[in-house]
Amino acid sequence: MNKNDEVEYCNLELRFEREHIQDLIKDLIQEGYSLYWSENESVFVISVRTGRKLVKLRFQRIKEGYKLVGDYMIRDARLSEWMEKLIGDKRGHAIVKRFRDRQIIIENILFGEVIRLVEISGYQQRVLYQKGPLLSDQELTKLFYSVEGEERIRSCRIEVDEQLDLLNEALAAGDTVQAARCKEKLALLTKELNMLEW
Repeated sequence: MNKNDEVEYCNLELRFEREHIQDLIKDLIQEGYSLYWSENESVFVISVRTGRKLVKLRFQRIKEGYKLVGDYMIRDARLSEWMEKLIGDKRGHAIVKRFRDRQIIIENILFGEVIRLVEISGYQQRVLYQKGPLLSDQELTKLFYSVEGEERIRSCRIEVDEQLDLLNEALAAGDTVQAARCKEKLALLTKELNMLEW
């Protein structure tokens, strides 16, 4: 992975026992990361410092243990490799988006295995890998020239509007934490829109 790449992890579904979370903390410390953690009755949070950024991994308490929840944008190559190893080891589910130059590579991971790999450049998308039955040339062409890019642009614009409304409410209420979250999400959406509209 290039050091300038950004990787977003969405729809994570990874389950842990408490001792596994303690092992993760030890592993991250051994990797040289500065971190701290906190816990309450519903969530265990590990905050990992990567340069000037802080990645907060949120583990929601469930009946059988904990579940890693949330979406994470990671700009640190070592931490991204660690996260991908974790998804594989835990046989987890995730959607991984890699932002490179003017491309987005999207991996759909199910039970720790990539089941679909898609490349988006501008309006066009190309399926690089699809687990399952082989597609005919006609089906592949249809997928290649599908309108998913245009649909994602519409979806992004709606999300931008929603985040702007939330930002306005947060600023009016003086909620700096929510305002910062909205600004970060808006920056990601703007970047994705720029790539899709190129």
